[in-house]
Amino acid sequence: MDLPHVSNRHRWVIVGLLFTASLINYLDRAAISLALPLISSDLHLMPTSKGLLLSSFFWSYALMQIPVGWCADHVNLRWLYAGAFALWSLSQGLTGLAGSLEVLMLFRILLGIGESIYLPGGTKIVSLLFEPAARGLPSGLFDFGTRTGLVLEGILVPWFLLRYGWRHTFGFLGFAALVWIVPWLFLFPRQLAPAGRSLTPAPLRSSLPAKPSAFINRNLLGICLGFFCFDYYWYVLVTWLPDYLVTVRHVSIIRAGLYASLVFFTFGVSEPIGGWIADRLIRMGWSETRARKGIVSIAFLTGLLLLPAVRASSTSVSVGLLIGAALVGLSTGNLLTILQACAPADKVGIWTGAENFAGNLSGIIAPLAMGILIKRSGSYIPGFELGSIILLLGLLAYWFVVGELVPTPGSVNGSVTGT
Repeated sequence: MDLPHVSNRHRWVIVGLLFTASLINYLDRAAISLALPLISSDLHLMPTSKGLLLSSFFWSYALMQIPVGWCADHVNLRWLYAGAFALWSLSQGLTGLAGSLEVLMLFRILLGIGESIYLPGGTKIVSLLFEPAARGLPSGLFDFGTRTGLVLEGILVPWFLLRYGWRHTFGFLGFAALVWIVPWLFLFPRQLAPAGRSLTPAPLRSSLPAKPSAFINRNLLGICLGFFCFDYYWYVLVTWLPDYLVTVRHVSIIRAGLYASLVFFTFGVSEPIGGWIADRLIRMGWSETRARKGIVSIAFLTGLLLLPAVRASSTSVSVGLLIGAALVGLSTGNLLTILQACAPADKVGIWTGAENFAGNLSGIIAPLAMGILIKRSGSYIPGFELGSIILLLGLLAYWFVVGELVPTPGSVNGSVTGT
């Protein structure tokens, strides 16, 4: 593969910008979880309404994944990412003006449209900048920003909420973030493509979105099924953990934010570490399949710690087990790299969009399912346990549906075996 004419230092600067954008992305989308008790009191929301509100973001976020993924393959990434970033920041800022559940949901839907760029765009950029055997670390690192955003959310947002209220908090988070666009436009290359390949749009006939038959692929099917299971577990945590800590463990919003931050920080730190370990194993002679799927398996098994975590009588023991359950993050960089190994070079964006569409269907389902299970059982335990079970089912998809990660002509690696 020919890499673009970008210096190694400049590549890592771009990864740093993606990291920062991912941080802001999750800080914006997840702030509502900590603000939920205040919003619920202000707007008199019931558990099912809270689940509906938490789910609404994912309606547009999931539906936009494939269109945005196609755009990442065909549209100038400098302007595409900047425009999407501006949309999500303005939507976040305007959320503070909402006076009803319906208006809140509208701004969450607009937020989802803007934020849909983060994974297809970031994965496409990494695939253009780095060789296959070196993608685990940058993939894990830029996505680490999402978990860092949750850490900052847990530390900063409770303070803002208690001092300024939820409306001013959303306004500050959204409008202040617009500053990020300045270094992005200044530092990101005006054209980014492998050396010798132009980003000038192809004629309309050849640049139309992929036909449905393009998605009939065993590897893509396995990736989508596995990522659905991974994201179900993740979205159970990110949408309901703060509310669980306040409602069930009876801790303050400040302490809930701190505990949740420890969990999300562990998840985030694990991401580049898991990718780096797999990269090293491959350099030592391990097959890419054994290294990446092996790390994914170990990571997914740590999700079983969620089961004793929600049953522990002690809050400190529960938080400790939740931190252990966050080692699922070791899988993330490898999940993104498995896709890059499977996808044809000119379809990394749209494959990532399909993957994230499948994953974020769980973002629609998980908050609603938790709300329903809480209402029916009077407990948060069944919902969290279901998250762990679904996560483990994802291993079946990655091992038995996704094929061997063997380079052959035609993908970003070449390709992988499978139909």
